[in-house]
Amino acid sequence: MKAFAEWNYLRTTLRALTQRNFRIFFVGQSISLIGTWMQQVAVSWMIYRLTGSAFVLGLYGFASQIPSFLLTPFAGVAADHWNRHRTLVIVQSAFMIQAFTLALLSWTGTASPAAVITLGAVAGILASFDVPARQAFLIELVEKRELLGNAIALNASLFNGARLIGPAIAGLVIAASGETVCFVLNAISYVAILVALARVRIVRKAKIPRQTGFFTNLKEGFVYAYTFKPFFYTLGLLAVVCFFGMPFTVFLPIFSKEILAGNSSTLGFLVAATGFGAFTAAMALASKKDFSGLPRLISLSSGLFAVSLLLFSFSTSFRLSFVLMFFAGFGIMLQMGSTNTIIQAFVVDDKRGRMASFYTMAFMGTVPLGSLAMGVFAKRFGMQGTLAFSAVACLIFSLLFFSKLPSLKKALLSAPQVS
Repeated sequence: MKAFAEWNYLRTTLRALTQRNFRIFFVGQSISLIGTWMQQVAVSWMIYRLTGSAFVLGLYGFASQIPSFLLTPFAGVAADHWNRHRTLVIVQSAFMIQAFTLALLSWTGTASPAAVITLGAVAGILASFDVPARQAFLIELVEKRELLGNAIALNASLFNGARLIGPAIAGLVIAASGETVCFVLNAISYVAILVALARVRIVRKAKIPRQTGFFTNLKEGFVYAYTFKPFFYTLGLLAVVCFFGMPFTVFLPIFSKEILAGNSSTLGFLVAATGFGAFTAAMALASKKDFSGLPRLISLSSGLFAVSLLLFSFSTSFRLSFVLMFFAGFGIMLQMGSTNTIIQAFVVDDKRGRMASFYTMAFMGTVPLGSLAMGVFAKRFGMQGTLAFSAVACLIFSLLFFSKLPSLKKALLSAPQVS
């Protein structure tokens, strides 16, 4: 009986993988994302090794993610009009070139902070177009609409499973061979996603030509997000939490080396703990069969993230920090995944790309501004005090969101789902 229950749970959790296109894309993405996380850890470690500066780390975070804030709304309009499959092929190919360039600079010893920050900005520009197109592309990979929510959660679990594996491998590789190997492996990993994109078979739907202009479509998307309050409040909370809280990942090298007296392996395990927590949360979301209770889950998960971050800011123990990073990852993933599920479940198809771009702007676009601010404040008030202040700010806004739950639940109950 226990074995049957476990099999039934597994079948329910992985049900979107019955869709051929989604399954192929899932496998290709899994390999590519492990390489991506390896590169992210290697870049952070290299910058801190070269400069020893919290400000430069914050500057890199700003440069690599500010394009998401500036360009993603426009990329969302493009995702509603361009061929998403072709867009992803072009962007993933460009990511491969960026990774090989970084590997070459590292191998030749010419990887200056300025060059790495510039390449980070290039990656940020590419991500501005990649993420909205990838999010909107899910609807084309999953033929059965009732599996869309599960596909979203599995996609998130994949992202965070890679965040669990990639950083742990990167920490060991950096300690043994340096950062260059991480960059090379990431570049090679893009072959997997390109092969997957070549193998998926998408049935093209005839699109009705739009007569409105680009900026009219952009305004239409903003009005749509603002007037439907569940979108407005969930995206608003996500933006605030990502501004104050998510930049902590950029500064983990400082906590690893100076506060916990560790090395690159320490950094890798801390990032992996965050990924493990996020992966666990994503799998929990994947097993959820309906969308009930998501607003409450968003409120509780953002509070968990804030408390975990607050305690982490004062921790000097690696074991305690590892556990707290697990809960921080668990909390932020529940919030992000629940927010994304609400958006994908209730958005109309012709605005899917734009809403995906607003979601991307909320969780990626605000992080660079927060990274820059934290870098400045950390230089004056210390890293631990700055992170503690940020955690308290996240907690306050999660409590404010909690007060809006009754009206959000009512709005969701009266709105039709796309499935």
